[in-house]
Amino acid sequence: MKDDRVANPAAEPASDGHHRPEWVPERAGEAEGFTTNVMPGIKSRHDGLPGGASLETTIYPATGKRPELTVDEYVDGVLSGNRSILARAITLVESNAERHREKAQEMLTRLLPHAGQTIRVGITGVPGAGKSSVIETLGLRLCERGHKLAVLAVDPTSSVTGGSILGDKTRMEQLSRNRGAYIRPSPSGGVLGGVARKSRETMIVCEAAGFDVIFVETVGVGQSEITVRSMVDIFLLLQIAGAGDELQGIKKGVMERCDLVVVNKADGDNTLRAEAARADYDRILHYLQPSTEGWKTRALACSAYTGDGIDEVWAAVEAFRANTTASGVFEKRRQQQNLDWMHNLVLEQIKRSFYGNANVRLNMPAIERQVIGGKISPTQAATLLLALEADKDGVRVMAPKTSP
Repeated sequence: MKDDRVANPAAEPASDGHHRPEWVPERAGEAEGFTTNVMPGIKSRHDGLPGGASLETTIYPATGKRPELTVDEYVDGVLSGNRSILARAITLVESNAERHREKAQEMLTRLLPHAGQTIRVGITGVPGAGKSSVIETLGLRLCERGHKLAVLAVDPTSSVTGGSILGDKTRMEQLSRNRGAYIRPSPSGGVLGGVARKSRETMIVCEAAGFDVIFVETVGVGQSEITVRSMVDIFLLLQIAGAGDELQGIKKGVMERCDLVVVNKADGDNTLRAEAARADYDRILHYLQPSTEGWKTRALACSAYTGDGIDEVWAAVEAFRANTTASGVFEKRRQQQNLDWMHNLVLEQIKRSFYGNANVRLNMPAIERQVIGGKISPTQAATLLLALEADKDGVRVMAPKTSP
């Protein structure tokens, strides 16, 4: 087959300043619908939103490396509501690099006095229940009322590749374009409970940036999602019709930890089924102890598609906040969550210190081979490793005792 393309190896800019591709067909300029020009990009300081003003942020070259910000720059940028610096601050918090950890903690310490004046809502449910759709419909209404909403959408991390799709934002197309909302997808990092490991720190950063409503959307994997209960004020469980009978509902551990059950997709031909499911969950909740002292967990029905029942859902959230604030439960829960956070950080630091110990790293492969070969039990191996970690005599190799 004849190749009618001609080479342009130099690919240098033409006299008009446009660049030519390396390969172009003959008489390309004469062919209708074919271009040999690569148009330069438009240098703009506009964010693309209708009616938006020019951004007062530094624009860095696409090929250059952005300079690292100081703690002062992070703090000032977050407090001023700069979205670009807010995103970089969250990335700093989520980083596992040692050189970022100290800077992130200093930043969080300085932002902490500006955080906390929010309502934190955890939203969980089975895959397909419509979590992202409900968040968008509810979020748009909150923005219309003058609220500033931050959505922390957590996506599952693959145990095979270690990657995450981070696709929840694509389901919130209208909300992501709203100036009153900020959506941050984050990988779960393999953490059980359906939340990211640094979700608590991320909430503090968003609150300091001026957001007064925080939604935490979990990955939607099952009963382990109750971990989100330890970091939010109100826990909302999203359900759909046909998810099981009353007995199946009672068996779900997450039912005992939620403060509000919402049956979604109550529209069209599914309206009656959704209302029947809501009534079933109301009966279930009658036999369960309420998750929050002084608050009776209730079941509601709504439609993220039509918007029916969405206002009632938020009215229930506001009623919960008023009730628990008046009784002191709201503040007490926040205090307990801070203590739980502290203990979790202690355990995380102990784990990091243990596996980072030189003696443990040196002897771990040999001890693992002993366990695999059946020469010592896992319990003996754990005892040896703990003894090595506590050894203060320097780095040494310890030969594990073998069973007779």
